[in-house]
Amino acid sequence: MSSSSGTGKRKEIYKYEAPWTVYSMNWSVRPDKRFRLALGSFVEEYNNKVQVVSLDEDTSDFVVRSTFDHPYPTTKIMWIPDAKGVFPDLVATSGDYLRVWRVNENDTRLECLLNNNKNSDFCAPLTSFDWNEVDPNLLGTSSIDTTCTIWGLETGQVLGRVNLVSGHVKTQLIAHDKEVYDIAFSRAGGGRDMFASVGADGSVRMFDLRHLEHSTIIYEDPAHHPLLRLCWNKQDPNYLATMAMDSLEVIILDVRVPCTPVARLNNHRACVNGMAWAPHSSCHICTSADDHQALIWDIQQMPRVIEDPILAYTSDGEINQIQWASTQPDWIAICYNNCLEILRV
Repeated sequence: MSSSSGTGKRKEIYKYEAPWTVYSMNWSVRPDKRFRLALGSFVEEYNNKVQVVSLDEDTSDFVVRSTFDHPYPTTKIMWIPDAKGVFPDLVATSGDYLRVWRVNENDTRLECLLNNNKNSDFCAPLTSFDWNEVDPNLLGTSSIDTTCTIWGLETGQVLGRVNLVSGHVKTQLIAHDKEVYDIAFSRAGGGRDMFASVGADGSVRMFDLRHLEHSTIIYEDPAHHPLLRLCWNKQDPNYLATMAMDSLEVIILDVRVPCTPVARLNNHRACVNGMAWAPHSSCHICTSADDHQALIWDIQQMPRVIEDPILAYTSDGEINQIQWASTQPDWIAICYNNCLEILRV
């Protein structure tokens, strides 16, 4: 601990302004890289960017560690869920394809591009993906072509100074009747084999890699509005959250009680864009929306009605992304316009 008298109390909010509108964002998981995030640009043309930034805790400023080109905006960005730091330092992005990048001290390099449409010049864009926490050699992607693909990743032996990373399709399945907008692995049943997806047909569907011949519909939007995101509770695999397009609320589901929401979080005054469960608690979730607000909810009272959030933060713009840091549970990150803010909760 430095005992400089001028610092006083640690700041509660740190802000970074990117050179472009920020859309995708994710916290690094490695224990030796505190306060490191990756950000993806949203520019409506081919040339987009990804930046790796980290907070210099001495100066309280964010430092850009690397910037690299990305074709089209990233629909999602995610660091390898490697809390022990035993895998290579990888970050993945989805857009036209799934790409896995290696982050070095001064630059970031493409390790592999995963494309499962070998016989065509056209690709079906990927809407999202998830990286399996129990087995970081597994990733799942969701696509507008109605499919989900599960990928196996090989992080090969070190040859000279190079770890070779490659991937192959483990399985591809038609998951929905229309576009699939999100996919997320469940921690249930060992955490490797079960995942859920949501899509334009308004349903949440659950799959098991060991029994792919059938799926379970957990929920269907009554008006068949597209469901855009889903998010599993980090501590209790029975609960997940989802949200419909242009909706003002986040719906909490219990897989043991299919088709009936156990809670509706509906204090936002404009459409919800993001949600993230607490990494360390089964009863806390944060949501963000076009009303500039990030709200934290305590859902312990379920199935009694959850009236109000326990914390609210108002930003200077429409919040399009919210992420709760898994290794630093008292920090939440939000994005709006060209800004990233991290907030101590």
